[in-house]
Amino acid sequence: MTSEQALLFALFALILGMLLWGRVRHDFVAIGGLAIAVVLGLVPEQKAFAGFSNEAVLIVALVLIASRGLENSGALALLSRKFARDGRSTATHIAILSGLGAALSSVMNNVAALALLMPLDMTAARKAGRPPGVTLMPLAYATMLGGVLTLIGTPPNIIASAIRAEQLGHPYRMFDFTPVGIVVCIAGLAFIALIGWRLVPRREDQSAGIGRDASFRAELLVPESSPVIGKTGAELDEAADAADMLVVGLHRGEQRLYSRARVMPIAAGDILVVEGASDAIAAFIKAAGLQEAKEEESATPVAAKDAAKSDAEGVGPPAIVEAVVQADSRLLGRTARSLGLRARFGVTLLAIAHAGTVARERVRDREIEAGDLLLLTGPGAAADATLALLGLIPVNRLSVTRSRPVDVALAVGLFLAAIVAASFNVLSFAVAIAITVLVYALVGLVPAREFYERVDWPVVVMLACLLPIGTAFHDVGGTALIAQGIADLTAGGSPAVALVAVMMVTMLASDVLNNVATIVIFGPIAVGLAQRLGVNPDTFLMGVAIATTCSYLTPVGHKNSLLIMGPGGFRFGDYWRMGLPLELIVLAAGVPMLLVVWPL
Repeated sequence: MTSEQALLFALFALILGMLLWGRVRHDFVAIGGLAIAVVLGLVPEQKAFAGFSNEAVLIVALVLIASRGLENSGALALLSRKFARDGRSTATHIAILSGLGAALSSVMNNVAALALLMPLDMTAARKAGRPPGVTLMPLAYATMLGGVLTLIGTPPNIIASAIRAEQLGHPYRMFDFTPVGIVVCIAGLAFIALIGWRLVPRREDQSAGIGRDASFRAELLVPESSPVIGKTGAELDEAADAADMLVVGLHRGEQRLYSRARVMPIAAGDILVVEGASDAIAAFIKAAGLQEAKEEESATPVAAKDAAKSDAEGVGPPAIVEAVVQADSRLLGRTARSLGLRARFGVTLLAIAHAGTVARERVRDREIEAGDLLLLTGPGAAADATLALLGLIPVNRLSVTRSRPVDVALAVGLFLAAIVAASFNVLSFAVAIAITVLVYALVGLVPAREFYERVDWPVVVMLACLLPIGTAFHDVGGTALIAQGIADLTAGGSPAVALVAVMMVTMLASDVLNNVATIVIFGPIAVGLAQRLGVNPDTFLMGVAIATTCSYLTPVGHKNSLLIMGPGGFRFGDYWRMGLPLELIVLAAGVPMLLVVWPL
């Protein structure tokens, strides 16, 4: 072993150790590792930032922005509502929603796919009276499984394609992953729907997470464009039941009507008083075309002008946010009316819940206490800086923007056009998706403030910094040494044994490491191992790409696993019960297909 190899092995051990420790952000670890590599002369200074020009880094960022455009158009919400119906058995619900989650995550970021479907799954669990974790874990794993279907299904696939281009001369195409991926995905989904969900632990202390089961009483304005005008409260029962909430009263001017609201026709300018969970209220706002009720306060001239313009245009709230009041919040002991939240901060208070009870008095006249759960809307509610200034911690965000058919058609059409153009080599996928994102921005599907917010910059920076180190590790023969070690351990057996071995090691690494870091390390090792054995490198690189998605044993290997931990009431040791057999099924289904589709 040369001195350069020893130094790079030590550096990789340091980086992996820091990533496992988890006390330092993974992008900072990667930046520090790159800096050390440059100082030690392991990475040439002129190539230190070459990772930022790598096409894989660009595609990862662009796909995240494109996913936001699809979400904002309403296309994904329309699709998900078609599949989410009441009255189904647990197994049927899991099969349908998991299949949808896998399909969505094959063409968009899998974290976004889970975030889109989680509220629907939580609502279904609440209506069915079952612990949310029973269906949340299958849904999370299904969205991770869907990533194996296409080039853009998950960032590791994009990086595997870049590794292939660098070492073998050509990148993977959009659907090169599909023949093996679809068999793996179907096998995994079948296990999840038939057996896997039954292995999810159920405990009395499992809950739906902070605020998920909280009931709110909110006041919502009926604008002139609302379809509920002329209807009575009784006629809204069907829409309210579909959203799993209640219409409990109506305010008209100074009149407070409750029992009479059942028979009185609703007029523009009325305020409906509704009660339910946050996701239920969000769904009802969409269905009934409602807005937030305006605060009766003296606004600053600019704020009043903006509010009047918003009212005139009939613009409803783009989202509602659940936020917890901290002990040092400036809102403590004050009311929304006295604070002037709408005029000063661009925030409208829709409802308050405290210790699981619903506030019955007028929302804007109730004093706010520490630990209250507030339901907010307005531009300020969408800004983390504003919430931090007010001493609030956001725990849930829900879109209430009504979809327009033209937006849905445009968003889906452009995205499909990018995939077709890349599939038939009319354009590279990077150029095709860049054009799609540009058009999304021009037509307003991705507003300027969201354009960069949607990108997971820590992952992008980590990837860009690890790629030069990985290249240097390969150039000095580090990957060849590891490949030789695996080849020696599996000597005398079939190359298929070496394939299984490297996939199992990758799976274990992916359970504790970020999957981007895992593929950067193990992708070149897979290619080197195949070359050492004199077999097809694609078989091994594809195998490692699939194994990298299998972060099923712990909540720290993938964001989707971590995302469900709180809402599902899970503990660290709960994941392996369903995750271990799922990883074995991926191996059992994936290895034979790899040997058929990418023969040795």
